[in-house]
Amino acid sequence: MFELEYKGANCITISTKKATIVVDPKLSVVGLKDASVKDTIELATEARFAVNSSDAKLVLEGPGEYGVADFDIRGVAAQRHLDAETDPKASTMYRIEAGDIRVAVIGNIYEKLGEDQLEELGIIDVLVIPVGGSGYTLDATGAAALTRQIDPKVVVPVHYADDALTYEVPQSDLEAFTSELGAPVEEMPKLKLKNAAALPQVLTVYKVTRS
Repeated sequence: MFELEYKGANCITISTKKATIVVDPKLSVVGLKDASVKDTIELATEARFAVNSSDAKLVLEGPGEYGVADFDIRGVAAQRHLDAETDPKASTMYRIEAGDIRVAVIGNIYEKLGEDQLEELGIIDVLVIPVGGSGYTLDATGAAALTRQIDPKVVVPVHYADDALTYEVPQSDLEAFTSELGAPVEEMPKLKLKNAAALPQVLTVYKVTRS
């Protein structure tokens, strides 16, 4: 059993009874208060989205394999959206296993993944992916194409237009992505999954309300 909450931008939390992961907690970059990482596992898809707090149980930033509490975590290097192919891979995608559910968290990356990256991610049940575009992150078309490439059962879109957030560049509305993907959409305050058997049979977008 785990719960996923959306905090804004690329920030989510994933919680079990034993531990909580906070991804990209530096919400001050979009005008909100940074997410609390006290007694949590802090993950950053890029260095600029980390708070590197001494209050966290553990701070993870970069590729590697980690086993922490209820989670098995794998960081996979990726090219940032605006970087050239010759630049060092400065972003990290994460595969997070909680029980028999496998979650992939994709930051602001280039829209095409190599076969080696897809192999490292493996089979994914829940994909958390930014969709706002405008040159800052994946746009609706790129996010939909990458979703099809990864082939999850559930998509949780993040980093889309929100009047309460001050993005560096305007972000597209969520509807641009859901229209492009063409999958059913369900809205909920938080995503709760007991096990893989609770996953939908067809690809479904879960719009998790920002909390």
